[in-house]
Amino acid sequence: MVQGERSTSTVQQPVECPKCDGVGLVRVEVKGHWVSKACECQDAKRIAAVLSKAKIPDRYAHCTFANFKANYPGADKSLLAAHMLMRMFAEKYPMETRGILLTGSIGCGKTHLAASALKWIIEERGAKGVFCDYRELLRSIQNSYNPQVSATEMEILTPIMNAEVLILDDLGAIRPSEWVWDTVSLVLNARYNAVRTTIITTNYAVLPPGAGGMKEDTLGDRIGERMRSRLLELCRVVEMKGVDYRAGLDRKNPSPTRVK
Repeated sequence: MVQGERSTSTVQQPVECPKCDGVGLVRVEVKGHWVSKACECQDAKRIAAVLSKAKIPDRYAHCTFANFKANYPGADKSLLAAHMLMRMFAEKYPMETRGILLTGSIGCGKTHLAASALKWIIEERGAKGVFCDYRELLRSIQNSYNPQVSATEMEILTPIMNAEVLILDDLGAIRPSEWVWDTVSLVLNARYNAVRTTIITTNYAVLPPGAGGMKEDTLGDRIGERMRSRLLELCRVVEMKGVDYRAGLDRKNPSPTRVK
C-alpha cells in the first residue's frame, strides 16, 4: 500500500450477544438478590458444538419432527404412527432408555425421523450423541488395518460403543460375513450391557426364521440371528411403509413432496 493511502479493507467483527454484550453472563434478580447466570447465547453455543460433534450428515441437518410429512395424499398410516412414536420417545428421554429400530422400505423417512430424534434430544435434553453410517463404520474399521493408517480398530469403535445416544443408520447394508457379524456383535453387545440408547434404521424386515412369504433377506440374515434377537431386547421395532420419496422428486425443484 502506498504511504498515505487509507486501507479500505475491514475486518468483520464477531456479532456480540445483545443480552450480555459478549460477556456470557447476565444479571438476574432472585428473591431480592442480584446474581449472575449464564446467558442464553452460551446454551446456543453449547448446543451447536454438541450437534457438530454428533456428525449428522448435511443431507439430514435440516430434518426435524415439524418438517416430516406423514399425511400427504395416499400416505400409509404407519408413517404418522412412527412420527408420533419417535416424538414421544425423544420427549421421554432419558426416562425411556430402550432404543428404537426403524424398519421399512427405501426412502420412507426412517433416517429423517432418527436424525430428528437425535437433534431434539441434544437440543432439549442436553444429551450427547453420534450419527453413524453402518457402511462407513465398517469401511473405516477395514481401513484401520492398513499399516499406513494411524487410527486403530478400537479407536474407531470406542466412541460408537460409548455414545450416550447412537444412530446406527442402514444396518445390514453390507453383505454378511463372519467379520461383519463379529463387529456388529461387539458394538451392540457393548451398548446393550451398558444400557445405552440406540436408534437403528434398516431396510430389512425383522422376521423370525421360517416366516411365510417369498424368501428375501431379513435382518437376521444380514447380521445373524443371535444379534437380531438381541436387538429385540435393545430396541422397540417400528415398521414404516411408504413409497420412495426420491421417485417423486421434481428435478427442476429438488424439494420433494415428502422429506426423507
